[in-house]
Amino acid sequence: MTTLPSDYDKTDHLLANTLRLLAVDAVQAANSGHPGLPLGVADLVSVLWTRFLKHDPSQPTWPDRDRFVLSAGHGSALLYSLLHLFGYPISLDELKHFRQWGYVTAGHPEYDPERGIELTTGPLGQGVSSAVGMALAERWMAARFNKPDFPVVDHITYVVASDGDLMEGVSSEAASLAGHWGLGKLIVLYDDNHISIDGSTDLSFSEDVLQRFSAYGWHVARVNGHDMAAVDAAIRDAQTETDRPSIIACRTHIGYGSPMQDTAKVHGSPLGPDGVRATKEFFGFPPDEDFYIPEEVPGRVAAARLAGAEAHAAWEEMMAGYRQHYPDLAAEWDLLISGELPAGWEQHLPDFSGEKPLATRATSGKVIAALMPELPMLVGGSADLSGSNKTNPPNEQDIERGNYGGNYIHYGIREHGMGAIMNGLAVHYIRPYGGTFLVFSDYMRGAIRVAALMNVPVIYVFTHDSIGVGEDGPTHQPIEHLTSLRAVPNLVTIRPADGNETSQAWKVALERSGPTALILTRQGLPQATPRENQLARGAYVLADPLSGAPDVILIATGSEVALALDAVDALLKKGVAARVVSMPSWELFDAQDAAYRASVLPAGAPKLAIEAGSPLAWGRYVGADGAVIGLDHYGASAPGKVVFKEFGFTVENVVAKALSLLNK
Repeated sequence: MTTLPSDYDKTDHLLANTLRLLAVDAVQAANSGHPGLPLGVADLVSVLWTRFLKHDPSQPTWPDRDRFVLSAGHGSALLYSLLHLFGYPISLDELKHFRQWGYVTAGHPEYDPERGIELTTGPLGQGVSSAVGMALAERWMAARFNKPDFPVVDHITYVVASDGDLMEGVSSEAASLAGHWGLGKLIVLYDDNHISIDGSTDLSFSEDVLQRFSAYGWHVARVNGHDMAAVDAAIRDAQTETDRPSIIACRTHIGYGSPMQDTAKVHGSPLGPDGVRATKEFFGFPPDEDFYIPEEVPGRVAAARLAGAEAHAAWEEMMAGYRQHYPDLAAEWDLLISGELPAGWEQHLPDFSGEKPLATRATSGKVIAALMPELPMLVGGSADLSGSNKTNPPNEQDIERGNYGGNYIHYGIREHGMGAIMNGLAVHYIRPYGGTFLVFSDYMRGAIRVAALMNVPVIYVFTHDSIGVGEDGPTHQPIEHLTSLRAVPNLVTIRPADGNETSQAWKVALERSGPTALILTRQGLPQATPRENQLARGAYVLADPLSGAPDVILIATGSEVALALDAVDALLKKGVAARVVSMPSWELFDAQDAAYRASVLPAGAPKLAIEAGSPLAWGRYVGADGAVIGLDHYGASAPGKVVFKEFGFTVENVVAKALSLLNK
């Protein structure tokens, strides 16, 4: 490691100690929180924020800013202290009301780039894994937009990660990909404090982390995390490693300077009045003054802010020249940064009217193929199931090491890592989609939840959606997954019935600001809906009696819509007039006004829901007098048509259930 002369003085240490004690006071005021990490990592984040991080607090969303991700989100009091001191819109009053109702200083960081919070973190492993997506997005943008003498994209993603982050499996998945891709602009500062909640990490964690990351293809280093000059030198070395991501193990003392230093208790417990006093005395701060900021600190921070403002101004000047030399690329840049879609893109959505029966995974693939050339911000991928998910369009260009400007990512068999990386892409201007089987949505649930918390536009392409998977059997036949996805706030789940509903589902997904799950079949389905269907309203009347009100309403989703339509004629022969309602999305339907919902599902007529999944929660639509043909058990291994028949997804059973509702 290169040894550099230290120019760190008492003011730098004073800044670090101020950060420590602001966090300690915030936790103590709340009587809740995690003081251990702020006390331990204040030295290394002070180095990073004053000497390396390229940012401009007066313009928090400057596109070419460096990104800082506190993956160890339990240390949020430290992040809020940093943001306050450096001039982001986090007030001292908000620090004083840490974790309180109505204040932005939440117990763990919640995505708010206008305030300098780049990601929602706290669920361990998610921050560092999403940061891989952010670093990949930087490389993708650089490949697309940079020109000689115009490096308009040139920033680094920095992460502070804990032992817990690196124990969680998702971080291993993402780190493996980061090394595979050679993401040299990703630098992780690992808070190596040897303590977890249960006690010493020796209880459960004896691996050599740096050897593991070296095997992933990372540059690795180890330093004393309380030695500012050593941390400085390690970061400078990491910045020279342009072809490998870097991890710097910073040996720190959790709860440094407090009476509970190096104990598990300091991880998540306030120090108490006596502990706070003793800690302030250790650092030479007034023991009885809370939220104290020494007069020297604002000046030290002002110098860093000035450097960031100057870097931003230089970038803006470069961008002005870029606009003159490359106006078409500049227009594409503006569109990407705005988050908008190109005008008229929806005209390219395919029309499947009159087509032969096709699986909705196949019609989804055709939609992707039609839209990819029109939407440069659309980047797809799959967890080693590209052919099965139909996510890779013709002429797709793989994103790979040294060739980052493509539009398709091979994630390998890493569903959770894929989900987290897509979150990082989504907060970095890209519109990502990723595919796997619906049954494996369980493997990425943590990342889905974070996407929903942040409300970012990630699209999940979940195929092989039911017992129609057939011979693969119960292990691969999703039963409970639709219900569990519908339970996630901000996530819109759509199960289209055919090609035209699939086209509209993609339209909805691309126009949303939040995450969307597309639930698609493996088996072929007839084309049953018009091109201009009403999928965007969540549910609509697809078929109605020729005259009069319906005697019974059949509500179906996905592959069961065709079954409901087939049952209409059989019911008519029994003297029963049936309405068929296609309900591809509960969330979209629930968002409609009461009058529309009542027009689709009027009171009075009994209702029968048909869906090859759990019947749990269908009662909200069918009511106490209705019924559900669903599955409250696992599937079976047999050809898909046989499994559907054996479990009652037949015209005969639909007719029988409908007649029973009418007491006929």
